[in-house]
Amino acid sequence: MELNSLKIGDLIAKVPIIQGGMGVGVSLSSLAGAVAKEGAIGVISAAQPGYLESDFGIDSLKANIRALGKHIKRAKSISNNGIIGVNIMWATRNYEDYVKCAIDNGADLIISGAGLPTDLPKFTEGSNIKLAPIVSPPKSASVILKMWDRRYGRTADMVIIEGPKAGGHLGFSNDSILEYESKGYDKEVLEIIDIVKEYEEKYNKKIPVVFAGGVYDRNDIEHYISLGCSGVQMATRFVATEECDAHINFKMAYINSKKEDIMIVKSPVGMPGRAISNKFMEERKLTNEKINKCYKCLKKCDMATIPYCITGALVRAVKGDVENSLVFCGENAYRLDKITTVKELIQELTY
Repeated sequence: MELNSLKIGDLIAKVPIIQGGMGVGVSLSSLAGAVAKEGAIGVISAAQPGYLESDFGIDSLKANIRALGKHIKRAKSISNNGIIGVNIMWATRNYEDYVKCAIDNGADLIISGAGLPTDLPKFTEGSNIKLAPIVSPPKSASVILKMWDRRYGRTADMVIIEGPKAGGHLGFSNDSILEYESKGYDKEVLEIIDIVKEYEEKYNKKIPVVFAGGVYDRNDIEHYISLGCSGVQMATRFVATEECDAHINFKMAYINSKKEDIMIVKSPVGMPGRAISNKFMEERKLTNEKINKCYKCLKKCDMATIPYCITGALVRAVKGDVENSLVFCGENAYRLDKITTVKELIQELTY
């Protein structure tokens, strides 16, 4: 099967692959820029991108906005003005500030999940930036598209389906994750494509549907395109690249992992998440972490009751302390066996 380009309005990616946004700091300008340079879509995570800034511990919002703007511009430069998106979690505090930063610094696309981004069109009014909500069950697709239509008289420019095999936070209950392991998710993908068609007809525009979650090789890409998707989003494969912004220890945690190391964890966000088992997560089953500082990253987070600080745990991971941290991953992380380059990976997946 020949892979067609991915068209999002007037944006055209010759490679129908979106590199998933991975925070904290795993996908910043080095990775996103390299991906976009190869004709795919590079994505910067807006989850604490300023973790290396000198004032991050004093004013994390200021540090994050400054760093996000810097990384968008740098990724654009690396990619020779390729397509750069920003993944902004709806659960993030100061959400509107990150949206404005993405627009002001020339990002092409905002991808938004971790809840349904109900007011995203309001924050982007008057700009040309493309909007792509992340949905999981078909009901979530129906709700967000109906809400944007009724409230704002507009629809999505792209819809990303995040299936139950995805990495990081998941939009499913633990029970449904187990249920879909046996029966698969193709039926739901087809349902969502049908829901999107209704809005394509109403707005007389093509709304590409992209699938994410467990996409590992060319066969997976062809499978989802055969179902009617316009492309796929992949994250795990891009971790094991030279250009990935994470510490080498983070990358090697994926390469050294075994299938039985991949686990569903409870996140302070209130959602299940997929991560690599380690000493830190085993300890959290027994006792909560003693938290001394709040980075005010999430809208709904009570320092007194959460099992651990997710910012602290993810920052330690990306800096290389992979035993005392939260190492998010996708279901197929254990299949990785070497570090490659973005160019080689894109060639493997598309040619």
